[in-house]
Amino acid sequence: MDLKDKLISSFMAFENNVDVEHPVHDVRMEAIKNFEEKGFPTKKEEAWKYTSLNSLQKVDFSIFPKEENALEYKDVKKYFLHEIDTYKIVFIDGIYSSYLSETTHDGVDICLMSAALSKPMYQQVIDVYFNKVASKDESLTTLNTAFSREGAYIYIPKNKMPKKPIEILHFATGNEASLMLQPRNLVVVEENAEVQIIERHQSLTTNEVLTNSVTEIFAAENGIVDYYKIQNDASTASLIDNTYINQKRKSVVKIHTFSFGGKLTRNNLNFYQNGEYIDSTMKGVTILGDKQHVDHHTLVHHIEPNCESHQDYKGIYGENSTGVFNGKIIVDKIAQKTNAFQQNNNILVSDKATINTKPQLEIFADDVKCSHGCTIGQLDEEALFYLQTRGIPKKEARALLMYAFANNVLATVRIPELKTRINKLIANKLGVNLGFDL
Repeated sequence: MDLKDKLISSFMAFENNVDVEHPVHDVRMEAIKNFEEKGFPTKKEEAWKYTSLNSLQKVDFSIFPKEENALEYKDVKKYFLHEIDTYKIVFIDGIYSSYLSETTHDGVDICLMSAALSKPMYQQVIDVYFNKVASKDESLTTLNTAFSREGAYIYIPKNKMPKKPIEILHFATGNEASLMLQPRNLVVVEENAEVQIIERHQSLTTNEVLTNSVTEIFAAENGIVDYYKIQNDASTASLIDNTYINQKRKSVVKIHTFSFGGKLTRNNLNFYQNGEYIDSTMKGVTILGDKQHVDHHTLVHHIEPNCESHQDYKGIYGENSTGVFNGKIIVDKIAQKTNAFQQNNNILVSDKATINTKPQLEIFADDVKCSHGCTIGQLDEEALFYLQTRGIPKKEARALLMYAFANNVLATVRIPELKTRINKLIANKLGVNLGFDL
C-alpha cells in the first residue's frame, strides 16, 4: 500500500475520533475527496518541477502516534527561546504537551485547535476563519484539511497584544519507526492588535519524520503580525509548510524563514492583500550542505491599490545541496500605486551544489513600481584575499563573507534574543567561530 492509499484508508479511523456532526467535518470530507482525486504533486507540475516527493511516498509512515511520549524540559530546553519569557504551545509526536506548554485566555486566546474545533465558545471564530484563506485546490493543503484536528489556535481581539511572544514547537521523538504529522494552525489578529510568533519543528530522532503543516493567518485593519519560522531539523526530517495570509487595510505582516536543517523542506508562502495601504514582508536565509533540499515558493497577490510587498531571500549552498526559489507577484488591474520588490541572491560554495530560481511578475496595472531580480555566484575572491592579508585564516574569511552576505535579513528581526539565537545557528552552520560576541 502506498502512502496515498494508506492516508485515504486511515481517514475512516480518523473519523472515529472526531465529531462528525460538527460543520468542520463537512469541510474535511470535501478535502479528502480532493486529495483522493489529485494525490501527491509530481514533477510534471510546474510548481513542483524541481522537487520530488517520490522517495517520501515509499516510506511506511505511521499516520497516528500509538501512544503519548513524555519529554523532560531539560532535554529539550535548547530548542526553546529560553532567554526570555514566552507563551508556549508544545506538541510531542502530534499530541499536546500540557507539561511543556504555557497557554492563556487572559484577554487573548492562546491555546489548541482541538479545543477551538470542539467547544461552542470558539464556534463563531471557526465559522468565519477556518479554511477560508487556505487553498481548496492544492492537494497537500487539502490533505492537511482532511486530517485537521490539532495545532495552535491564536486569537488576538481588537486593540490587544499578548504580554510576551508565542512559541509553537513540534517535537518528534522516534517513538514510531517513521511518523507523519499534520498540524493545523489558525492565527487571527483583529483590528489594531499585534502578535509575535516563533514556530519550530524539531525531530529528536534519526527515524524518518514527515510534517505536512498548514497555517492560516488573518490580519484585520491595522493588525500587525511578526512571524518567525526556524527550520533546523534533523537530516531524516522532511517538512512541507503551507502558510496562507489574508490581510486587510493598513495591516502589516512580516514572515522570516530561516532554513538550516532537514532532509527536504518545501515552503509555500501565500499573501493576499484585501485592502489598501497594506505592507507584506517575506525574508529568508537558507544555508544548506550535504544532500539537503529546500524549495521556497512565494506568492503575493496585490488586489487593492496603494500597497507594498518586500521579498528578500538569501541562499548559501554547499556540498550536494539543492535550492529552489520561485517568487510570484500578481498585481490586479485596480491595484494602482503598488510598490512590489523581490530579490533572491545565492552563493554556491561547491561545484556540486545547485540552485533553481524563477522570479515572476504578472502586472495588469500601469501605475506601479515593481522590480525583481536574482543572482547566482561564488564568493568574491578579491574580498577573500583582502581578509587573508589582514591575518584572517581562509576558512574564517569565507565564513565571515557568507555571514555578511546573509546578515541584512537579520536586521529586521524584532526580538533581540531570537536574533542572537539565529546568529549562533548561522555560525554553527558555517562551522566556525566568527570571532565576535553573538
